[in-house]
Amino acid sequence: MAWIYLLLAALCETAWTFCLKLMKFSDLKALRLANVYRWHGGGSVISPFVGYLVFGLANIYLFSMAIKQISTATAFAVWTAVTLLLIKIAETTFFNQRTSWIEVFFLMLIMVGIIGLKTCAMQVK
Repeated sequence: MAWIYLLLAALCETAWTFCLKLMKFSDLKALRLANVYRWHGGGSVISPFVGYLVFGLANIYLFSMAIKQISTATAFAVWTAVTLLLIKIAETTFFNQRTSWIEVFFLMLIMVGIIGLKTCAMQVK
């Protein structure tokens, strides 16, 4: 179950990162009570902020649940690597960012590291 918590934490971290990317602080500061409830006035400004809070808190909770059963160093390495992979996949899929073969190669090396860490963690038990 701890590995599921860790993967869900990485997913929340990825969503948190993109909420941060989509957040416009200048629009958030300019928000007024009169236009908060309208999608074009406030909803499109507030939704990344709400996502930032929700995904950030979920990430912290899920990661804390994972490190109770997995060593902290292994959990942190896997969490960081999976988050990196998810961010790269999301950027390529949703933001049409180009990916080179060298990036794919190094991402595969990260995947080998994740599999190695998971294998070592299973043998220690």
